Amino acid sequence: MLHTLTDEKVKLLTQTANKIRQSIITMLVEAGSGHTAGPLGMTDIFTALYFHIMHHDASKPAWKNRDRIILSNGHICPVLYATMSHAGYMPVEELQTLRKFGSKLQGHPHREFYPALETSSGPLGSGLSQAVGMALADRLDNGIKSPVFFYTMLGDGELNEGQIWESVLHASKERVRNIIAIVDRNHIQIDGYTENVMPLEPLADKWRAFNWHVQEIDGHNFQDIIAAVGEAQAVFDRPSVIIAYTTPGKGVSFMENDYTWHGMPPNKEQGEMAIKELKEIINI
Repeated sequence: MLHTLTDEKVKLLTQTANKIRQSIITMLVEAGSGHTAGPLGMTDIFTALYFHIMHHDASKPAWKNRDRIILSNGHICPVLYATMSHAGYMPVEELQTLRKFGSKLQGHPHREFYPALETSSGPLGSGLSQAVGMALADRLDNGIKSPVFFYTMLGDGELNEGQIWESVLHASKERVRNIIAIVDRNHIQIDGYTENVMPLEPLADKWRAFNWHVQEIDGHNFQDIIAAVGEAQAVFDRPSVIIAYTTPGKGVSFMENDYTWHGMPPNKEQGEMAIKELKEIINI
């Protein structure tokens, strides 16, 4: 059961998310390449997971009963790296090695570089299949009432991939109760807005038709995020999906809802503007 979310904890989570967003901007400027909009948009969800929801221990990253993050949309890994660093898995300074030759922090996660990077990801569409396999293996080890949850991050543009829907079918057939998929519903992908590239709506109804437990939330509201995960954890007869409506580029006004920032990093001047804006937000 999740701990009660007090006003003080919401304030702390908000401050932590802001620091993580600043780290994302800083590391992307240093790298000179990478994805900006998705990581900023998913920061609140990653903050809620690592700092309130998940059972994990940075000092024991291979603890067998840890909850897992499976990042299917691997291109948003700056938010994973930044959140992990603020949670104690690596020095914050290491973020400045993003995408550099020999770095552990490549442009898509490579699981052998850090114990807590649960999967390697690159080609879109494979993460949910990986999560289903991991959850079924966990069932063999820990039984149907396993304490481990597999939080699987999916981009909405990624749902164009057929393999996603094959794994949705299989997870439903096997009633994999400890998979909680979280869809970043930010309505953008690299070529434009999702409903222009390949319409997804009615998205919630599609998941319901595959017999998943479905919730739709504000992906920037910590109360909503944590309540939705708590409800999903209580569902024992099917897998769950949380469709999180997020703002791509969240927190930086000139990036928000602009699909051109999907795969573009800020330059030094833009980074300074973004950091200044984020610092002003947290001081309000």
